Parts: sequence; structure tokens; C-alpha cells
Amino acid sequence: MTTIATILIILVLATHLGFLALEMFFWTSPYALKAFGMTPEFAQASKVLAANQGLYNGFLAAGLLWSLMKGDDGFQQKVFFLGCVIVAGVFGALTVKTSILIVQALPATLALAALLASRRPPA
Repeated sequence: MTTIATILIILVLATHLGFLALEMFFWTSPYALKAFGMTPEFAQASKVLAANQGLYNGFLAAGLLWSLMKGDDGFQQKVFFLGCVIVAGVFGALTVKTSILIVQALPATLALAALLASRRPPA
């Protein structure tokens, strides 16, 4: 189960690196316009806000990477950062677009469940 948890955490991490790139560097690209249903004018007007949001996604990815680098000692950090991703996904689903629940919160929830299931009881 540890391998499954690690793979799921890496997928969540990679997704958030993708969000960082999309929001910080490609917000006004045709792909982002289509993905978020934006007009070019709205994308241009919200570019700075999106970059800020992308930076936060980068912090989540960095935290997950740090937790993975700590190996078994990073259990609490993994739980914390996956929890942050879940909360952000739920908040985004409630305030922006319900599909954020599937794209962001669900993968992190699955990773957290796999992580908790792989936890060995203390000796």
C-alpha cells in the first residue's frame, strides 16, 4: 500500500505543478482560455490573480515533494499537505467550479486514504 500512496502523492504533486505552470505562465494561452471558459479580456484582467494562485499551488507541490523526500519520517507532512489540497479543492468547488472537487480534492483524498491505510501501528 505504501507504493500506491507514494504514486498517488506524486500524481497530486505533478497536478499542482501543472496548475502552477498554467496559472503563472500560460493563463492567457488558448488552452487556458478553453479550460477555464474565459475570454481573452478576462484572462488578461485576472492574470496577476491567477499567478498568485499558481504560486500557492507551487507551495502545495513543494510541500508534497518535501514530505516525499523525508520518506517514512514525512508521514505528518504528507497528511498535512494532502489535507491542504483537499481543503483547497473543496473550497474551490464551493466558490468557483464544482469540477474542482474531482480534479483536485478527489485525487488528494485517495492519496490520503492510501497513505493512512499504509500506516503501520507504532511498535
